[in-house]
Amino acid sequence: MHILNQNIEFPNVQEADEEGLLAVGGDLSVERLLLAYKSGIFPWFNEDEVVLWWSPDPRFVLYPEDLKVSKSMKQFLRNCDFEITINKDFKSVITECANAKRDGQAGTWITTNMIEAYCKLHEQGYAKSVEVWRDNKLVGGFYGVDLDNGVFCGESMFAKESNASKTAFITFIQNTDYKLIDCQVYTNHLASLGAGDVSRDEFMAYLK
Repeated sequence: MHILNQNIEFPNVQEADEEGLLAVGGDLSVERLLLAYKSGIFPWFNEDEVVLWWSPDPRFVLYPEDLKVSKSMKQFLRNCDFEITINKDFKSVITECANAKRDGQAGTWITTNMIEAYCKLHEQGYAKSVEVWRDNKLVGGFYGVDLDNGVFCGESMFAKESNASKTAFITFIQNTDYKLIDCQVYTNHLASLGAGDVSRDEFMAYLK
């Protein structure tokens, strides 16, 4: 287990434990976060914990060409009256993601410090949000980090209406040209959209 200090550096990802935990400590500065993502590492911790840094093997990813959209979802997309925007209200999206209730989770890993840190990433052009609106009300969306190398690191999504987060995700994928979407760890929701596991080494090759 590596304990980080004020120096902006990380150990080799091959030193992560079986669950993918690589290091603890450090801060959530823009400089450290960018180094983490470019090194195949991401923060994930609860409000009452020190910062935990992860690099799991395997890594859960989506190749855009593998995106699966069911017939029923295609029909929904043709007929729905959602308005989709990008980077219109990043702070509201990340806050809604933090407040969303999720099965099997007692709280949120999107802490107050995380919200502040990713809003700074957004202000500097690295973090992006996709919003879904109905009648001028935010009903879904997601956010993540754009590494400017063809890889988009998805972080979290939320939906207040059925299919709202799926609409955001599918629309974003279909209207961008990323070579890989980092989904980090397995979820049924993203698996249904075509995401799957690759080795950490294979994932790391995309970051070069």
